[in-house]
Amino acid sequence: MITELAVGFDFDMTLADTRAGIAAAFRELTAVTGTYVDEQLAISRLGPPLRTELGYWFPPDELEAAVKTYRELYEHHAIEPTVLLPGARAAVEAVHELGGRVVVVTSKLGRLAELHLRHLGLPVDAVAGDLFAEGKATALTTYGCGIYVGDHVADMVAARTADVPGVAVTTGPCSAEELSAAGARLVLPDLREFPAALPGLVRLAL
Repeated sequence: MITELAVGFDFDMTLADTRAGIAAAFRELTAVTGTYVDEQLAISRLGPPLRTELGYWFPPDELEAAVKTYRELYEHHAIEPTVLLPGARAAVEAVHELGGRVVVVTSKLGRLAELHLRHLGLPVDAVAGDLFAEGKATALTTYGCGIYVGDHVADMVAARTADVPGVAVTTGPCSAEELSAAGARLVLPDLREFPAALPGLVRLAL
């Protein structure tokens, strides 16, 4: 039994399709603040921190208030519409079947990610939130993750910075070519192929 294995997973567009819920939260933000946010454009580029996206729509002196309002709205509008992506549950189960731990490392606030995970009934062992790109590497190292799985080029930056194999899925905004160029060790169309690939990845990671 492998006991040292820990696998990090990004959340948005890696484990879960959060686009409908995030779009709903942005529509509500537009209604509440009077500042227009093109929710379809916003959900086409998920991955970077919330402040990055809201910075396109709100002036600097309104940004922090917009972040606070959005997060309050998020709890009421974004959790229910979110669904797991194909293969997500089986991918988590595959890690657990090898005696490993699953750690969600995301740019989303940890408490919001935990709300999603409870609603989806997805059992993970730890959540590290509010992290992006190189910032995620700190959590990967802290939790002893030997593999990181994500959908964004910044996730591959995190894996490289933590010196662990990065596994990419093309369920998010980045193409297979972009993910490979960013250093992905393996690129998959989605998580359905992850369980079969996991034993080989473990040999790289341990």
